Amino acid sequence: MNNLDYKEFYQRNLPHIQPKGATLFITFHLSGALPKQVIEKLRHEQNDLKQLLAKTRSSDQKERDAIKLQFARRRFEIIETSLDREDKGPHWLKDQSIAELVSNALRYRDGKVYRLDAYTVMSNHVHVVFAPLAIAATENQSQSRVGQSEPEYHSMASILHSLKSYTANQANSLLNRKGDFWEHESYDHYIRDSSEWRRIVDYVLNNPVKAGLVQNWQDWPWSYSQLNSAESELESVWNKLAACSTAFCTAPTSGEVL
Repeated sequence: MNNLDYKEFYQRNLPHIQPKGATLFITFHLSGALPKQVIEKLRHEQNDLKQLLAKTRSSDQKERDAIKLQFARRRFEIIETSLDREDKGPHWLKDQSIAELVSNALRYRDGKVYRLDAYTVMSNHVHVVFAPLAIAATENQSQSRVGQSEPEYHSMASILHSLKSYTANQANSLLNRKGDFWEHESYDHYIRDSSEWRRIVDYVLNNPVKAGLVQNWQDWPWSYSQLNSAESELESVWNKLAACSTAFCTAPTSGEVL
């Protein structure tokens, strides 16, 4: 198994969780977009989480999950607030050619490695909601894998590695620069139910509206929704996704909302 193979849980500086069949909300940003003091604050948050979990009984999974969810909310708020307010770091995604490059790369992978629900490309970060697809069985797979009842899924790590590597190389070429383009680590959260999915998709699409760049999300050229319809239809769309085959999409189980 290499570092890009599917894992339900792995950890770098931040924990990353991908339950099988889950729909994911992911934010990735340009290298240098977060100030050093914010990065240091996130490290302290992660250390605080580890210490708090160490004091919590390992048998009390409900309490441990609640603690993790609380820290996930706080971590996202820190990252998002900084990215929206930061004006000193790189903003290469303001360049129309770079924004179009990233937008096209996100759409290209739709139906190949994930089901793409929505995304928005901002000046220094990207929000995207997608569900990794099951890997189709082939004659080249081992007999043990062919006989498995549960499908294997494209890993979040491999999807982001491919997406970020390709766009980084192309963007650096367009900008005539070298060096890191994206921050290596991304923020991710798996969506628990239809109400959370609805709220997150709405948040992603309205990010440019919140930033005062447009009045309606449809006017932002670097936003996409598979809906292209009114917000009131979001939940019915989720229900349709939940009913489709696991070979193409799978709705996550219900639970706490972010």
